[in-house]
Amino acid sequence: MGVPALFRWLSRKYPKIISPVVEEEGNEDLGGPKYSDPNPNGEVDNLYLDMNGIVHPCSHPEHKPAPSTEDEMFLDIFAYTDRVLMMARPRKVLMIAVDGVAPRAKMNQQRARRFRAVQEAKIKQEEMDRDLRDRELRGEMIDKSIKERKAWDSNAITPGTPFMYRLAEALRYWVAYKLSSDPGWEDLQVIISDATVPGEGEHKLMSFIRSQRSDPQYNPNTKHCIYGLDADLIFLGLATHEPHFRVLREDVFANQERQMKVSDQLSLTSEQQAAIAEKDKRKPFLWLHVNVLREYLTVELYNPHLPFPYDFERAIDDWVFMCFFVGNDFLPHLPSLDVRDNGIDTLVNCWKRILPKLKDFLTCDGNLNLDGVEKLMGSLAYKEDDIFRRRREMEVRREENQKRRRTAQEEEKALKSVYMNQVTKGHDKAPIVADVNMPLLTTSGENVEGYAKLSNKDIVKNRDIITKANMSNADAAAALKKLLDSKKTADNNVSAVEAVKQVNDSATVYDNASEGTSDNNGIENEKKRSVSEMEREESTPSNDDDEEEEDLNGDVKLYEAGYRKRYYETKFGARTDEEMDEIRRDVVRSYLEGVSWVLLYYFQGCPSWQWYFPYHYAPFAADFTDVSDIVGEEGFKFTLGQPFRPYEQLMSVLPAASGHTLPEVFRGLMSDSNSEIIDFYPEEFKIDMNGAKMSWQGIALLPFIDEKRLLTAVQAKYPLLTEQEVDRNTNKTEVLFISTQNKNFQRFYDELYKNSAEKVNFRFARSSLAGTVFKNSSFEVEGKTKYPLLEGDMPNISNHDFFQVHYNLPPKKLSKSMLLNGFIAHASALTEEDKNTIMYGYQGNQRGRFNALPDNSEYVNRGPRAKELYNVYSLRRGGYRSFLEYLKGGNEAHDTQQRAQSSYNSNYRSGFNNNNNYNSNYNNSGRFNGRNSYGNQQGSSFNNGQYNNQYNNQYNSQYNNQHNNQYGSNQYGNEYGNQNQYGNQNQYGSQAQYGNSQYGNNQYGNNHYGNNQYGNQYGNQNNQYNDRRRQNNNSSSNRSGYIPPPSNRGNSNGRNGYRR
Repeated sequence: MGVPALFRWLSRKYPKIISPVVEEEGNEDLGGPKYSDPNPNGEVDNLYLDMNGIVHPCSHPEHKPAPSTEDEMFLDIFAYTDRVLMMARPRKVLMIAVDGVAPRAKMNQQRARRFRAVQEAKIKQEEMDRDLRDRELRGEMIDKSIKERKAWDSNAITPGTPFMYRLAEALRYWVAYKLSSDPGWEDLQVIISDATVPGEGEHKLMSFIRSQRSDPQYNPNTKHCIYGLDADLIFLGLATHEPHFRVLREDVFANQERQMKVSDQLSLTSEQQAAIAEKDKRKPFLWLHVNVLREYLTVELYNPHLPFPYDFERAIDDWVFMCFFVGNDFLPHLPSLDVRDNGIDTLVNCWKRILPKLKDFLTCDGNLNLDGVEKLMGSLAYKEDDIFRRRREMEVRREENQKRRRTAQEEEKALKSVYMNQVTKGHDKAPIVADVNMPLLTTSGENVEGYAKLSNKDIVKNRDIITKANMSNADAAAALKKLLDSKKTADNNVSAVEAVKQVNDSATVYDNASEGTSDNNGIENEKKRSVSEMEREESTPSNDDDEEEEDLNGDVKLYEAGYRKRYYETKFGARTDEEMDEIRRDVVRSYLEGVSWVLLYYFQGCPSWQWYFPYHYAPFAADFTDVSDIVGEEGFKFTLGQPFRPYEQLMSVLPAASGHTLPEVFRGLMSDSNSEIIDFYPEEFKIDMNGAKMSWQGIALLPFIDEKRLLTAVQAKYPLLTEQEVDRNTNKTEVLFISTQNKNFQRFYDELYKNSAEKVNFRFARSSLAGTVFKNSSFEVEGKTKYPLLEGDMPNISNHDFFQVHYNLPPKKLSKSMLLNGFIAHASALTEEDKNTIMYGYQGNQRGRFNALPDNSEYVNRGPRAKELYNVYSLRRGGYRSFLEYLKGGNEAHDTQQRAQSSYNSNYRSGFNNNNNYNSNYNNSGRFNGRNSYGNQQGSSFNNGQYNNQYNNQYNSQYNNQHNNQYGSNQYGNEYGNQNQYGNQNQYGSQAQYGNSQYGNNQYGNNHYGNNQYGNQYGNQNNQYNDRRRQNNNSSSNRSGYIPPPSNRGNSNGRNGYRR
């Protein structure tokens, strides 16, 4: 999702979220760094690549010559990806996700981008043709291959094109090559989700993370990293509620250079090209630490005066939701909000004011509180008029500053045009004639005879002009004197540019008359101006035309009264007040439906493949009134539907000029005047700048696609497709690659190839990956994987060196906005000064717009800060896993030990009962103790003499002597101390083992994780817990750790955290 300027805004407001990537120098073959070496940037378990962020800069780079063939592009992609992997060095999972067929809501933006890309490519091609013509006129010999070269169509980076088909094939080969040749990849599990798998790349990655979190054996301290350039990766990282998450991205602001033009590329020498390539290999990368951003937001969002329990995780969800109003790929941003105008801060302040008046947060697990949204927009509406006025004032000041700068530049240019003519070409570079002709005044202020009658003010103001005139010749000085005398009575302010222009004209006439050299100089200067420059001058409209065009584009003057009426008349074509009100209500309803869709898309997955926002513009904040009446009692309900097929999306988003990427049978539908859908492909369309300054920020006013008409026309051509074209038009599933040394290899091979099993389900504990695998019919165990490119020197790969299967994610489950039990917090990166800065603003010297950010190069993200047992568990009852069991049980309370035991044994027997229960989850991987289980080994991390007798005796009897050894009968209630061990019981609650102030009732007992924060939120009150505990009369309760809400209203505030 593109939110312009968001990354820069975040990095300036929260500077410690950014740190540079450390890259070790040297060649691996010559003793340099290896993949298996420790990572100087801190270890990473899982790396997720949003592959489109690599494909685009490698296929059509902006600051270096573009590759001439697609094979060169693929080789650049290999090198770029390898560099990213050496920075992150994931140890467990690598997932490569390419954008597949997107939801219809995203296609509108894709359509606008691709139509504009064709226009830009046309302009660049015309520029290249002009430049080549200029060079030939100057006598240069242009190679025929260069003259016939056409710019590569970047619209080919769309699912269903031959380029994307070849890209998937190349990526599969490259992964197989790395698994078979790099020892560091031995335990790495690689998932490729190419363009044939529906969904945007980053959202496929988030679906994977959510699916792994739902597995009961999932490690809550998994260290995640995602690579990509889109700003929405930051939001998605927060939305996962994973405590150890960071974003890797290229530092696009380092060594900023102008975009390389076609003319620049034609004139580059081979040495220059090599220097640019070497510089490109060394461009810096950045870490964005989501865990540090969470620290900042902990301070920023804290609001203690609420009528309901404050939950930081849900406050994060509200913050992410509010950022949607500032910009996203699915909805236009509100007119009054912009990142550059601190629109996010404006919304956060409104949120803090209205939250104490609400009964709950704005969001809950992706569901929207419409009453809260109406109050939030109402609070913003009070500021809306003032925002527009201040924005206009800033624009006026900016324009005045730019005008002053232009005037100063023109004056400087005019001065240089005179001074430089009088400068010698030697080493002195000084004026030939001394500055002796300055007008002189007597002590009484009278002019000396022979000079212009000017006041001191006039002399100071026009000193440079007078000096230049004196330096030129007598006639020019006389002309200047006459000019100044004529201005003296009317206006003392003389424009330097105009004066110099007239003086130079006069001087030129004199010079031409005296020396007779004007013709030669004119011809020489004319030669220096290229044909293309003169053509551009003829074709470039004047400034007056530009201003008229902006007025035609509908400047509604938001800073003047009555702007709302002008807005709906200009943008929506409303004519009467009744029509305006009807349009306003429909736009507000569609927009609310849109933010509901986007919220679910980010937190639960795509709620509907067919929904889209049917307008080009957003409503005002003041329009969000009577929301309940506009929405209705039923609210918003989405039908999931089915994603488009690749060719159907291509026909939806591509212009006719990119029809070459489609099978030939479809091209007539885009170009034939008799086509039933020809109106979907206009060659000319309007772009509404809508108050923006840059052309790419304008709104392309393209017609929306009629889905029914499009699918009818496209599907009628399907019988004419070839077999290969049909294969490109098929939606498929992910592919999993593992080495033959992987822990799961033997099981997968035996089950799928020896026992002919249809599928194999596997859990997280063994290899830190869960899911289902199927036999891949295209993979032959005895065969070879051939090198798919014509360029480059890479070998064919024996299939004995790796293993390939189809892969499905674990079944989708409801995602909860909460940290999982068992997470270990990272070491705090913020000082008290940093926190005070967020709360009270910058003190002393304000951080200016162009000031350098504080150096954070020393920060290394090490992940969890400790492995001591008492730091392992976040001591609270319930949790996401128990919640899933609660939902699986049909929302019925597990009142008896027998029901809990039965539920556990039937569903999770393989999870913790086997292999000494908990050992299979963490201890076999050496994740915490590296031994059998907690408390069994006398030499474990907690048995250092301090707690030997006190802790181990109780621990052994409490964990190891229970039914099913450790966690068997407790259905995860005892897994992380949700029941008796860490709740309000004697061992950690009220007794003096760990002190009441540290681990007792104050910090981890009742207040912090007991009743106040999570007890009230999910309805797990102490009274309820104690009553059930007395009923069971058993310290090792066998029921689920999640306590279902009681039949009454829940907690003392009359609310229940799970309102279903």
